Amino acid sequence: MKRQAEAKIPTQWGKFTMIAYSDHADDWMPHLVMISPNTDFSLPVNVRIHSECITGDLFHSKRCDCGKQLDAAMKYIHKNGGILIYLRQEGRNIGIINKLKAYNLQDDGLNTAEANIRLGLPADGRSFNAALDILHDLGVKSINLLTNNPEKVKIIETSGIRLNERIPLEIHPGKENINYLKTKKDYFGHLLHLE
Repeated sequence: MKRQAEAKIPTQWGKFTMIAYSDHADDWMPHLVMISPNTDFSLPVNVRIHSECITGDLFHSKRCDCGKQLDAAMKYIHKNGGILIYLRQEGRNIGIINKLKAYNLQDDGLNTAEANIRLGLPADGRSFNAALDILHDLGVKSINLLTNNPEKVKIIETSGIRLNERIPLEIHPGKENINYLKTKKDYFGHLLHLE
């Protein structure tokens, strides 16, 4: 995987440099990186590894906390410097079609993990290897990781990149996503303080 293109992107959060990473220049769905211009690579870099969620990120679905996490991460990174890595692995890497099917099963009473498994898919099929490749390519040696996911913490700790600090990225639950967040905490072990 390599850098295919980059450009300056003014956003609602501030100015960023966007870099597209892919194996092939004609890939229509490359992984994306947003870098704040005030990032100091000689210090631990603030990093958010965010998996694509079309429903939450783009259409602001209330079924999950993904869009609000993306918004909070972009605000934090703009203010404090850092990198957001946007991995193209929709719906814990089951794709948008299967995700919509899983939503129907959730409406029938299954949680997010159970719905994926009922469809014959992994509860979480994501890989974060591309994020590690991107961090190595950018020369990042030490990070502050914006996450609640202990799996991401473990992956960084075994990557050769120093984990300086974990920065929680908790979103206040709503009635539409409280069960989703409880599944994140109870099934996947996310570090959440739900009340």
